[in-house]
Amino acid sequence: MSTDDESFHPLGSEWEDELETMLDDTEYDTELGMQMAQDAFRVSKGELSEAEFHEKYHDDVMEEFGEDERPTKEAYQKMQAEASEEGTVSRMLSKFEGDGEESRRDAMKKMGAGAAAVGLGAWGTVDDGPEEPPQPSAGDTAAQADEDEDDGVQWGMAIDLDRCDGCLTCVSGCASENQLDSGVNWMYVLQYDDPSATGEGSELARPAGAAANRLVRPCQHCTDAPCEKVCPTTARHTRDKDGLVLTDYDVCIGCRYCQVACPYGVNYFQWDEPDVPADAIKEHYEEEGMGDHMTDDRGRWVDSRAPRGVMSKCTMCPTRQDGQMGEGQVGTTACEEACPTGAIQFGDMNDPESDPQKYEDNPARGRTLWRVNPPSADELEEDLDGVDDDLESVLEATDLEEDELTLIKAVDIVSDGLYDGDEELHSHDLDYHERNFREALDALADHGLDHDSEEVLVGLGLADETDEDEEFDGPDERDAQMELEAFTGSPDSNFRLLEEYDTNPNVIYMGQQPGPNAEQTEPTGTGARYEQLSYDTVTDGEIQIVDNRKDVLDEDTVGGGLFS
Repeated sequence: MSTDDESFHPLGSEWEDELETMLDDTEYDTELGMQMAQDAFRVSKGELSEAEFHEKYHDDVMEEFGEDERPTKEAYQKMQAEASEEGTVSRMLSKFEGDGEESRRDAMKKMGAGAAAVGLGAWGTVDDGPEEPPQPSAGDTAAQADEDEDDGVQWGMAIDLDRCDGCLTCVSGCASENQLDSGVNWMYVLQYDDPSATGEGSELARPAGAAANRLVRPCQHCTDAPCEKVCPTTARHTRDKDGLVLTDYDVCIGCRYCQVACPYGVNYFQWDEPDVPADAIKEHYEEEGMGDHMTDDRGRWVDSRAPRGVMSKCTMCPTRQDGQMGEGQVGTTACEEACPTGAIQFGDMNDPESDPQKYEDNPARGRTLWRVNPPSADELEEDLDGVDDDLESVLEATDLEEDELTLIKAVDIVSDGLYDGDEELHSHDLDYHERNFREALDALADHGLDHDSEEVLVGLGLADETDEDEEFDGPDERDAQMELEAFTGSPDSNFRLLEEYDTNPNVIYMGQQPGPNAEQTEPTGTGARYEQLSYDTVTDGEIQIVDNRKDVLDEDTVGGGLFS
């Protein structure tokens, strides 16, 4: 335990007290779990070595659990060798059968509002006044990519908080794909009040009516995850090939130490038998021709909802990444696919050409790609038939507004190149939007409009007019960038949560960062979709969004399952 009056947990003393109370209601050693979590944070910060941490708790872990398979090289090798053996789910479940329903509900009540209610101020920075908006840094990103070129794939996300309108489709998309019980949310959209928030640089980036202060919170899939360090069985582990932090449901014994050691409050414990049986999950995806959505390509059960008595959290869709739901789903997640505003960009954080890296590199460019929808090449060709090829005639004959063409060309100018492949793309891919922009420009060029000429670029405000004796220097990239930022705004900050803990989270945020005095408020959203899926509404429909599982257990409102 902490040796002074301060909480060791970044989410604060109230959260720490709730975690301690939660461990008291398990059969496992509370003090050991709290001490291990505290020291796991010290390991991430570099204050304690992995070897010292393992040695410090080895005897205690062996005494408590009869095994110590925490993530060492030897432990991983043993785990791989034993992967084909029968799991421990039946042994683990038997430990909960004597608890009774009432005691389970009581323990849930002691967790208060669940993982949704956290100290948002813990994720903030000291208020030193408005920050300078981040500037495009393609050179920096490329240099980092050269450094990381041998690091392999590391899945992660860039989340543009200014583009979140609180519609909750990311929450419902995740729940639907993973067959989560109502109230077991792996993705949260948290809303907060913050006296230090300004948001002045991002007003244009927000969807109409969107509140400024929201934080979208999936698992951060940390490269140096404290939750992994405390797991006695290697149920919580990092997948070697792509850096995903996963839970093997067949190996998890439900000790909940990982929940205590998570700085972000993203873990969930499956109290009851899930609404959707495992056989139904298999049958559903087989009928849809999408293969296995439970076990990954190693044969480990790490995807979809957890069985009773097991920990779960956001997985970043490992069976998608393995191609088991089709090759077209590799590099996608359910939450990103569901998001209508492009706020979530998923991809390889080690690849400078991935969506999250390109979006982070120039948010105004990414926002414009999502917000501008040019006419198709076929539409332009039809509208331009028999029309003169000067700029004024082209604009008069088509649905293109001058401001819209300016933005399309500005994106072209600030890009190394717009996507020109012919493979099938999803509408949430940046390449999809890049191709739409390129095809529109190509259609104009095929008609005869030279959009790289001085006349057109000057007319669009993307180049300076030259004197007769001067040579035209081409487009002005600075002017192009200014046009994009005038249209979309610039993020107020660019940050990762709890960077000072050195867990190396693989989710990067753009937009308003919670300040030290931020306080969570009741969520609100915009549009019919939010009204349908509001956190405080439990319906009999297919997707039920409530704040936490305790509400469902208390009110007995759970319906017949997501596939009913």
